[in-house]
Amino acid sequence: MTTPNATTRLTTAQALTLYLARQFSVADGQRRRLVPAMLGIFGHGNVAGLGQALDQLRDHLPFVQGRNEQNLVHVASAYAKASRRHATLAVTASIGPGALNMVTGAGLATVNRLPVLLLPGDAYATRRQGPVLQQLQHPVEADASVNDAFRPVCRFFDRITRPEQLLTALPAAMRVLTDPVNTGAAVISLPQDVQSHAHDFPAAFFEPRDWTIRRHLPDPVEVAAVADLVRSARQPVVIAGGGVLYSDATAALERLAGTVGLPVAETFAGKGAVQQAAWWQLGGIGLEGNPAANDLARDADLVLTVGSRLTDFATGSQSLFGNPDVRFASINIDPRDGDRLGAASIQGDARLTLEALADALAGHTAPAAWQARTREARARWAPVRAAALDADRPVDLAELRRTGSDVIPDTDAVLTQGQLIGLLQEHAEAGDTIIAAAGGPPGDLLKVWDATAGRHCHLEFGFSCMGYEIPAAIGVRLADPDPAHRVTSFLGDGTFLMAPTELVTAGAEAAAVTIVVPENRGYQVIHRLQMGTVGREFGNEFRYRPESLDLSGAGATPLSGDYLEVDLAQVAAGLGARSVRATTADEVRAALADTRDHPGPVVIVVPVVPHADLPAAGCWWDVAPAEVSEIDSVRQARAGYEKGLQTQRWYG
Repeated sequence: MTTPNATTRLTTAQALTLYLARQFSVADGQRRRLVPAMLGIFGHGNVAGLGQALDQLRDHLPFVQGRNEQNLVHVASAYAKASRRHATLAVTASIGPGALNMVTGAGLATVNRLPVLLLPGDAYATRRQGPVLQQLQHPVEADASVNDAFRPVCRFFDRITRPEQLLTALPAAMRVLTDPVNTGAAVISLPQDVQSHAHDFPAAFFEPRDWTIRRHLPDPVEVAAVADLVRSARQPVVIAGGGVLYSDATAALERLAGTVGLPVAETFAGKGAVQQAAWWQLGGIGLEGNPAANDLARDADLVLTVGSRLTDFATGSQSLFGNPDVRFASINIDPRDGDRLGAASIQGDARLTLEALADALAGHTAPAAWQARTREARARWAPVRAAALDADRPVDLAELRRTGSDVIPDTDAVLTQGQLIGLLQEHAEAGDTIIAAAGGPPGDLLKVWDATAGRHCHLEFGFSCMGYEIPAAIGVRLADPDPAHRVTSFLGDGTFLMAPTELVTAGAEAAAVTIVVPENRGYQVIHRLQMGTVGREFGNEFRYRPESLDLSGAGATPLSGDYLEVDLAQVAAGLGARSVRATTADEVRAALADTRDHPGPVVIVVPVVPHADLPAAGCWWDVAPAEVSEIDSVRQARAGYEKGLQTQRWYG
């Protein structure tokens, strides 16, 4: 205990660092460091302040050096997600571009309800030096800086212009980081001079403090109302979102589904919410879900969502639930998400609420005919999925070209992306994590990945941010340092080329992460969307321009030449990773086996057949083709779109 009224003279940066080192979260009796490390890149806006403090107090708060500020926020987000939001990391950046680089990461964290603490440098508070390097000079708001761009994409923002303001700002930020309802990015903007200003802080401010992550009890009246809806339903479906995982509610969900006989589908964030390979486990739902789940959802007369905000991918842009008598119910700690689609909502912790609902439904079972239909739907999908993942079945390119809706180009690939996923599935063990975020990989994993029996599937699709995957692997590895558990990021060549630089960070930290790149020569998932909405390719494949770019106004040839010659494996090797290029199924198997125990970053590049997609989900998505066009394929696509609009409904 400190002496009453005792003070400690510290700079703003030193006080902040010491405070963070002594904050703890407590969830279900488990106590752990809330912010166990800080990531960052130093510049003139934070090196003399936070840089000095982190050096002086390095035994209290470790520092991890990164290569790109946006990527470092992704590391923190992935760490928080893998830690079930019980812990996060802090990220510091210098004034100006360094700070602004973090805005995208802040948006991702807030959209996905993931706690991260961001500490951007800012312009001088004293102003006698100004304007300083990298300072924004707003013509109307004299106190504005680029850091004000954080305000719309964070859950808490404060600018520290006096050291003693930390006394209220830091506890407020901790409350946001540990609040399941309101969590997201917490931003404390730090003018570079104030970081070095000193103050006599109360010594008690630096005593260890526990922050309880509370479980909100459901209202019994709301539980009873939803239980009545389930009893009266003839064709009920449950949709599990990320809230199931964050609440550690898997066992409670499995109990409810198993005893009542409720089919359960999963959103991107909820992938892996069900760990039993039971007859009622449907897998992914919606635009990138599987047809079995979507067929049942289409006819459901009750849809119970758990811990999900139901984006347009899950609902097919409000077109998926086609039963004219469908009703909705939800379990969510956030009322803003719980009342979506006019649902009868239970506001409460997912685990406690599912347990209460299961108790209320004791003795009730869903109609036998609906249970039988669920089994039949799973049985129909199983062989289709197995065939798509079978890497030992030679790809019939001629058949693909004959039956596909797109031209299948000649490359050196012999495997499809689905077959590569099959090989990764074959290799996956309990405790392993596979990560995806943008392009085709997250949708394909939602559709076909078996995330049961302890295999984790970490999908970031609230923001679908290209560049998340490699830093996310580092974040997951920091959260799970067990070398027996493989951490794999599955990302397209477009994403890899956008942001490979944190491979250097993984090497510096000896982070055992595996990056698997299906090389399909372009932004192919958008190519697929383009073909469906425009009917012809433009600007999505990685090709040379046949003629030099002409900016004189005379027109330019499109990017329609040969595929670019880019050696992704060599790029990875140049960044310090152990790099392998594997083409055949046996080569992929050997690469996965040979590198499983490698103590640093591994990159496995696998050419895959472009435009060879997994079976369709049978779900519409509201992406509007041009309403007027001289191109026949666009007019045809527009006609199909307007037909799809007829399936769109307003539910409340």
